[in-house]
Amino acid sequence: MRGPASIRLRTALALSLLVTAIWLMAALATFRLLTDEMDEVFDSALQETGQRILQLAVVDILSREEDVAAQHLAALGPHEEYFTYVVRDAGGRVLLASHRAAVEEFPLLDGPGFQQDGAHRYYQEAAVSGSVVLTIAEPVSHRREASREVALALGLPLVLVLPLSIIAIFFGLRYGLKPLDILRRQVAARGADDLSPLADAGLPQELRPIAAGMSALLARLEQSFQAERSFAAHAAHELRTPLAGAVMQVQRLRKATAEPSTAAKAAEVESALKRLSHLSERLLQLARAEGARLTLAEAADLRPVLDLVAGDFTRAGADLRLTLPDAPILSQMDPDAAAIIARNLFENALRHGTGPVTAALSPDGWLVVDNDAPAILPDLLAQLTRPFARGGPGDEGAGLGLAIVSRIAERAGAEMRLTSPLPGQTRGFRAAVRLIPFHSDERNTP
Repeated sequence: MRGPASIRLRTALALSLLVTAIWLMAALATFRLLTDEMDEVFDSALQETGQRILQLAVVDILSREEDVAAQHLAALGPHEEYFTYVVRDAGGRVLLASHRAAVEEFPLLDGPGFQQDGAHRYYQEAAVSGSVVLTIAEPVSHRREASREVALALGLPLVLVLPLSIIAIFFGLRYGLKPLDILRRQVAARGADDLSPLADAGLPQELRPIAAGMSALLARLEQSFQAERSFAAHAAHELRTPLAGAVMQVQRLRKATAEPSTAAKAAEVESALKRLSHLSERLLQLARAEGARLTLAEAADLRPVLDLVAGDFTRAGADLRLTLPDAPILSQMDPDAAAIIARNLFENALRHGTGPVTAALSPDGWLVVDNDAPAILPDLLAQLTRPFARGGPGDEGAGLGLAIVSRIAERAGAEMRLTSPLPGQTRGFRAAVRLIPFHSDERNTP
């Protein structure tokens, strides 16, 4: 059987069981000690009482003028009688007895001292050269009753103290393990892009090595990620110039040749080089999305950025229709990051859609881009934000556009939503990104 998964709960249960066992053992030891002390007190009282009765009995017996039969002392009034006694002569003849003493059941012991059977504790003492012998008895039930009262007196406080101790243990552990909660919250609050060292201020010395180890691990991860981003960025940047030169050379070759087969092959090479150039540009954007700063301290109007990006496409002959609000839309997102988002969404819609592409910026910062296309299955739709994912096996493109947009939105604290088909239709694709990062729990659906 497995124990509780929580360290706090396991520790609290272990300490509670340990405290309970210690309390019970202490109570048992105390009970044992008290019962031994009580037996000594009862024996002392039994002996002292017997000796006093014996003295009085000797005086009474010796003062008798003639030999009389055994006398039973009458009770002075109703009371609880714990001691009964019998006084005999050397031959065992009863001379005196207490009013409740069962003479025929009273044993004559072998000698002076204490003896006990199942029901009584006896003490015997002799006087006048052994001619007067007193045997006094105390019921064992009297001592057992006293022991039960002692046990009850010890046990009742435990019924209250033990639950209070367990509660105190739980609250004490909660207070003592607060630094663990602080460390846990530090780790849980970290996003995928926050690999800075953990703060160890206020942490106890037992947790500082853990925080230091995690900080070292985060530093190694940051170095590894930075190396990957740097490689991608440098590789993409270094490829731009030679690729552009290769495209120009191929274009010159197409114009210079008169052979149709050579021109066709040059056109294929030019197309492949342009795809490679496009891929390098997307890799450069992805590296920026992974490592660059995406938000600014001051907000800027998004409309000029989106209008400039849309103008590049319309001047190239694309059927893109952008609607902008009349009032400024202020956002702390870096304008370059907003331009990368818009360019990738526009290009994705134009490349994979048919007919005109409509785009609109809402007053609450949502950039919504719609295009006509066959509906995409939900399983495939959920994978489109992964790098190199495509909507179908025949789709062109590098499969990086939506991945770049998703990564920028995630790092900037924005939100991205993909919908297919369009609401109320059986076809179409919608990509929506809120270019104003969230500062509260409000979420408006585009």
